[in-house]
Amino acid sequence: MDDALPLPGQLSGTHLLDAAVSYARWRHWEVLPGTWLEADAGGAPRCSCASAACPSPGAHPARADWAVRASGSASEVRRMWDRQPRASVLLATGRGFDVLEVPESAGCHALARTERMDVDLGPVIAAPTGRMAFFVLPGARAKAPGLLAALGWPPGALDLTVRGEGDWVAAPPTRMGRGGRAQWVRRPTAANRWLPDIGALLSPLAYACGRAAAEARAVR
Repeated sequence: MDDALPLPGQLSGTHLLDAAVSYARWRHWEVLPGTWLEADAGGAPRCSCASAACPSPGAHPARADWAVRASGSASEVRRMWDRQPRASVLLATGRGFDVLEVPESAGCHALARTERMDVDLGPVIAAPTGRMAFFVLPGARAKAPGLLAALGWPPGALDLTVRGEGDWVAAPPTRMGRGGRAQWVRRPTAANRWLPDIGALLSPLAYACGRAAAEARAVR
């Protein structure tokens, strides 16, 4: 059934095809195939795009027209991965959800803070790049500047990125460079099907980012 939801852990498989289909079937997220990792002559991983300076090896769209190819249809997603089973699993942001991306240290602190504040969270991804992605309702990118200003944070003061329309996030179990795979810190479940608005999360995330930046300056 379309409105059926997975049990906790049902979306955590290590098979790229199964994961991609599950995201479309259970959450109706728009999924797109990305690049993948290949071994170079010395056995080291390199991006299938063949760029030696690739900033996101194995985890970026494989085609320029990715935005129109992303699909929330489980059958279409299956067809895409049947054609390229090694493709990384990317989720288009700005449609079913936006993402607030912060450094891992700030993300962990924010998770503890939101628990104490009894804030309802959506899914959260930890990437091997040292970043964490918090899922929120679409429209976050437009709201973020005003909300941050109201909290006293000038533009560019925090290491906090809002990913919305025209962007993407790498989803588990995508492998990203040498660092490992993207992993769920909080998995998609029935309990977090309804995503929070950016207003519920921005304050604890901004506080955590500001604290992390202050601690980094103190170490220097």
